[in-house]
Amino acid sequence: MTVEPAVKSFPRPSELPVPPGAEGWEKLYPYNLVFQNLSGSDDEKFWFCDSQHWPTVFKPFETIGGEFAVKCLGQYNTRHLLIPPANGIEFKIHLGYLYMSPVPVPEEQIPARVPEFERRVGHYFQNWDSLLEQWKLKVRATIDELEALTFTSLPEMVPFDDIVSGKAKDGSEVLMENYDRLIQLVYQNWQYHFEFLNLGYLAYLDFFTFAKQVFPGIPDQAIAKMVQGVDMELFRPDDELKKLATLAVELGLQSAFENTDDVEGTLARVGDLSGGRQWLDAYRAAQDPWFNFTVGNGFYGHDKYWIEHQEIPLGYIKDYIRRVDEGQQILRPIAELVAERDRIVAEYRSLLDGENLAAFDVKHGLAVTAYPYVENHNFYIEHWTMGVFWRKVRELSRVFVAAGFWAGEGDLLYLTRGEVREALFDLVTGWAVGAEPTGPSYWPAEIERRRGIIDALSSRRPQPALNTPPAQITEPFTMMLWGITTEQVQQWLGDDSGDDTAITGMSASPGVAEGRARVVHHADQLSEVREGEILVATITAPSWGPIFGKIKATVTDIGGMMSHAAIVCREYGLPAVTGTGNGSTTIRTGQLIRVDGDAGRVEILED
Repeated sequence: MTVEPAVKSFPRPSELPVPPGAEGWEKLYPYNLVFQNLSGSDDEKFWFCDSQHWPTVFKPFETIGGEFAVKCLGQYNTRHLLIPPANGIEFKIHLGYLYMSPVPVPEEQIPARVPEFERRVGHYFQNWDSLLEQWKLKVRATIDELEALTFTSLPEMVPFDDIVSGKAKDGSEVLMENYDRLIQLVYQNWQYHFEFLNLGYLAYLDFFTFAKQVFPGIPDQAIAKMVQGVDMELFRPDDELKKLATLAVELGLQSAFENTDDVEGTLARVGDLSGGRQWLDAYRAAQDPWFNFTVGNGFYGHDKYWIEHQEIPLGYIKDYIRRVDEGQQILRPIAELVAERDRIVAEYRSLLDGENLAAFDVKHGLAVTAYPYVENHNFYIEHWTMGVFWRKVRELSRVFVAAGFWAGEGDLLYLTRGEVREALFDLVTGWAVGAEPTGPSYWPAEIERRRGIIDALSSRRPQPALNTPPAQITEPFTMMLWGITTEQVQQWLGDDSGDDTAITGMSASPGVAEGRARVVHHADQLSEVREGEILVATITAPSWGPIFGKIKATVTDIGGMMSHAAIVCREYGLPAVTGTGNGSTTIRTGQLIRVDGDAGRVEILED
């Protein structure tokens, strides 16, 4: 009798123990975001943890980013573009982390979607430039409206002019209307976010698939190199810092940047030097809009934005000044990237003729046109829109702090957005009738209870996946963006060669580098990165650009060929291995490692 080998599986959600102190965590989140059917499909379906976008535990209010992003991603696949093989992505929160499960289109429905998909996608690709210009206007208008929202404490009495005018309002309606509008506007920009994003992936994926068909055995990286070296707005914030550093050296202002943690003092010292006013004018000009940039990814209320924490960009400028003084090249090697891109394109193009050559040119041209949006949208949505959003959330929270509802502006994040609406009505009702609201006696203790649960959940790293994976993972976005492939899932399950000195992942950016590891779990640790080290992280953020000129290579736990880490490393000419699953927990800071971006392999050479 033949015995079938046991199918390896990740733990089921129901099997994962709750960290001590986190009991009752499910009640912190909306009912629809947690597993409700652990005796049925939720405990059977394959889920993977999206630590690429949400690497830390959600506070209740922060689920808004996951809800809006994944909902809007799905609706463009499912309802707008009708992508033939792929609907959206189902998502749940388990033990504080976000898990995803791609929703396939039933085989029998795929043919009927094809002509409608081609018609809709064709409209966008045929009118790409004009539609993208309209997109920028829509997004900017939404950001401007977000900026205009205000949240202020209510007055002791309605102004007499309002009595005379017959206004019949008192400002409480403005607080509630502005809160509702705040939520609606950020949702609106998430709608816009995905209008073009999936098209950017589709254009690249179409070119990728065609190249695989006509060039059997072509490396994934060769295809990726054919679209590298393009101009991306996402790099503008970092480029602005480099220009400011270069200008500071030209004007001889280096001495003013001795202590950049003292923002006011640094800017004052610059202004006192000859040429300082010229530099300050350039510095202020760069802030709008390029300082609407976070060292995180924009999905968390604790993310720090340059415009509010100017010690961050000033610190980067200080380091760039040092490197310029040392004669280092701080600019991205765009000319080299373009030359390599053109060489590879010409090499493969020369192997084709007739219809295949014509198709190659069309598909490559479309991929190059659409590819920049894959990164550029980050600046407008995750950075700029979400930066304004979190600033307004803190502004609203200060109204509650003044009314005694809680102690700090960050405490609002421990409420769901529905609870914030209820607390607002509690606040304005107490003010209206001249009585004490309930909030000050209810929320402080409740927030502390919830803070303890969040801290307990944060003490444990998430499982990379849940339940039994499919025999083959074929969903293209899952593979290209997250690096969730059949091979990587098997590695996460421990199905490898047994070599405990090597970690394998995706060959995301070519080259080989050796150096000491610097493990970074949070953006606040970026200041610890030293020249010549190899960055090892759960995932990198696009805003980490200023450190890419210091490091030799990058290793991440999650991410595919189209992940931020892969794209940024290719644009900076750095080797990268992504999607390792456990690189950041296996490798320790200080270990000597070798990163082989061609083979997708990381070796631990010595402790």
